[in-house]
Amino acid sequence: MTTKKSKLFYFIPYSMWILLFVIAPILLIIYQSFFDVSGHFTFANYQTYFSSGTYLQMTISSVWYAFLITLFTFLVSYPTAYLLSKTKHKQLWLLLIILPTWINLLLKAYAFIGIFSSNGNVNGFLEFIGIGSKQILFTDVSFLFVATYIEIPFMILPIFNAVEEINPSYISASTDLGANAWQTFRRVIFPLTLNGVKSGVQAVFIPSLSLFMLTRLIGGNRVITLGTAIEQHFLVTQNWGMGSTIGVVLIAAMVIIMLLTGEKKKRGRKMK
Repeated sequence: MTTKKSKLFYFIPYSMWILLFVIAPILLIIYQSFFDVSGHFTFANYQTYFSSGTYLQMTISSVWYAFLITLFTFLVSYPTAYLLSKTKHKQLWLLLIILPTWINLLLKAYAFIGIFSSNGNVNGFLEFIGIGSKQILFTDVSFLFVATYIEIPFMILPIFNAVEEINPSYISASTDLGANAWQTFRRVIFPLTLNGVKSGVQAVFIPSLSLFMLTRLIGGNRVITLGTAIEQHFLVTQNWGMGSTIGVVLIAAMVIIMLLTGEKKKRGRKMK
């Protein structure tokens, strides 16, 4: 009886939190997407979105940049997480990797503006070695670099946890059976860490779909995504209905990504 009461005690605040800060905002966005600027009920927002070449291009651009950010983040994070699990003071190194996430995103963006600017550290180094100053800030490269840097800890952590959970006996058995290092990685290590990779993809790809601050500060609005369009509709054009419509599309895309990368549990066969 006491256990049931304690479970109910913890379930109520959790349910209230989910209801007020997850379900209610989503329902409000869906509701607002059916109204135009004048406040009249309409389906025109969805018709405009799916028939407009501009919004289609923004959608493709958002998915493409999110894919590139996720890919670059994975290529850096997987070997880092694997090597990190082999180090002596792994928890300390992991803390140092996670530490930048405690810094405000805006502060990190302005720090990179100083680094990549015409008089910044990078151009100073290029002039020192004789290459000369280059336009680095407000380019696709700078945007992808900064976005990847910011997202790296969110990919490393789940992969590191997955690597840590691998039973060493599996690797020993693979070696005893004659497998080399590459075969062991491809057939044993990577499949066992695939759930960590999927969690990392969710943690990186989904937020990358709706980036708007970095596109403005680092990309200089050269990179246009759906997140940028939502910001413009809510803050500039005041077309909350169209902004909400794009938000609904993003929510649907996020749900699809979660379904595709979610852990699939295999049903065991019933014993006869």
